[in-house]
Amino acid sequence: MNLISCRVLCLAAVVLLLGCARRDVPSDTVRWHLQESPTTLDPTFVVDVAGGRIAAKLFNGLLRLDEQGRIIPDIASDWQISEDGRTYTFGIRDGVYFSNGREVTAEDVKFSLERLLSPEVASPRRWILSHVAGAKEFQDGNADSIAGIDVVDGNTVKIKLDEPFAPFPYLLTMPNVAIIPAEEVERWGPDFGFHPVGTGPFVLTEWEPDVRLKLEANPRYFEGVPRVRAIEYRIIPEALTAVVEFENENLDVMEIPWAEVSRYVASAQWSGFVHSRTGLNIHYLGFNCQMEPFSDVRVRRAMNHAIDRRRIAGTVLEERVEPAVGPIPPGLVEAPQLTDGYDYDRERASRLLEEAGFDKGLKTRLFLSSGREELTVCEVIQSYLREVGVEAELVPLEWSAFKKAVASGEAPLFYLSWWADYPEAESFLFPTFHSSNWGAAGNRARFGSKEVDLAIEEAHRTIDDSARALKYRQIERMVVEEAPWVFLWYRKEFYIRQPRVGGFRLFPIYCADKGTGMFFEDLKTR
Repeated sequence: MNLISCRVLCLAAVVLLLGCARRDVPSDTVRWHLQESPTTLDPTFVVDVAGGRIAAKLFNGLLRLDEQGRIIPDIASDWQISEDGRTYTFGIRDGVYFSNGREVTAEDVKFSLERLLSPEVASPRRWILSHVAGAKEFQDGNADSIAGIDVVDGNTVKIKLDEPFAPFPYLLTMPNVAIIPAEEVERWGPDFGFHPVGTGPFVLTEWEPDVRLKLEANPRYFEGVPRVRAIEYRIIPEALTAVVEFENENLDVMEIPWAEVSRYVASAQWSGFVHSRTGLNIHYLGFNCQMEPFSDVRVRRAMNHAIDRRRIAGTVLEERVEPAVGPIPPGLVEAPQLTDGYDYDRERASRLLEEAGFDKGLKTRLFLSSGREELTVCEVIQSYLREVGVEAELVPLEWSAFKKAVASGEAPLFYLSWWADYPEAESFLFPTFHSSNWGAAGNRARFGSKEVDLAIEEAHRTIDDSARALKYRQIERMVVEEAPWVFLWYRKEFYIRQPRVGGFRLFPIYCADKGTGMFFEDLKTR
């Protein structure tokens, strides 16, 4: 009996155990699966994917991303950038209302941005506005307001930067810079994240922690009332349970669990209802570059040559990933993609290890989170490393303990991924490889290179898009040469929807989907 047949039999057994009854949910409510509950819906504190996905439907920022990843106005009606690239002027739309009924003004923009940077609030995402003039003085408590944020009039805001920073408009599309009303923040205090008030197409009406959230259409939404009456997010941590609920028609949209992708893709029943795209992410094996033996670039290069990423992609991961050449996923840079990464070459790997003084092999520990997929992948990686004399003891940890071990520098070697916060190559270079970001900020490999630092900073100041794209490729080549990671693969995303759901689209960034495009085939007249 093959693996897929076993999975189908297990699924059938679970269906019988759980029963086949459909839940009594209104026919104009989209039921969406989430694996975990958001920790908060206060945009100032949102850092998780679940929170960002929901916050996008409750709030708006000055700018947002469309389904191609292009920057478009959101609450802003328009914006201009000064010739020196330092001053951004935003007009605010007329007729934008918070769900409490009050119209948005430029003062709300100033309040929201200053709250993100407030030292008392201590947002984990305050780095988003670190390039704004006066941000440091405000954060340090040496100023009562941010010098670089100027309310010109009720509908105009100017933001001035310390120096040109080309990716800045992308940062303004993140959910953390959503516009929020001061009076509601004052009313709810620390509980604002559980009673969010925004301008988005939906409003939160119910929240049972770790069970479900319900959003209902906002009749005041400035771009028109959504085509569905409500979105219900059901929190189901167990993948098999989620699959059963989907097949019992108790879920309308689901990210397909890793073990079920092949079955759904091959199914005639679900043909046309599976959606996929290569996500803006990279999975990698990270080295602690400050810890022996991985402080030696020859060892890092050897391990890049030791792993046959293409074979793993085609067998264990069943073509659900695209082998990586460097840290930047395809489609982010309008310049020729690197083609000369690390090929699988056991002899070269062994030779490099011998040159580094490890002709008799070496021992290390490979840290990973304790999920099924992670363990399977790392067992395969472990076998490849053993073939060139590297004994890697696997250390699986619960997610929070794993993150702490990696961020603190305890892990000499670790399996992890990086996902874009915005569709710009800078998101895969500055947080992950600039020496100012060691540890939890993103550079978990503790990689340090003055040349790379200076090149990234120069790219930040390069306003011309084509010139900046070339610089990004140059930086990527420098990083690949230094090999702070084993660059493994870019993961594809797979979603499935019920046939009755129309207008479903995959966005390049999880927090770009406002949920307004969906409708039901049997309710088109709505």
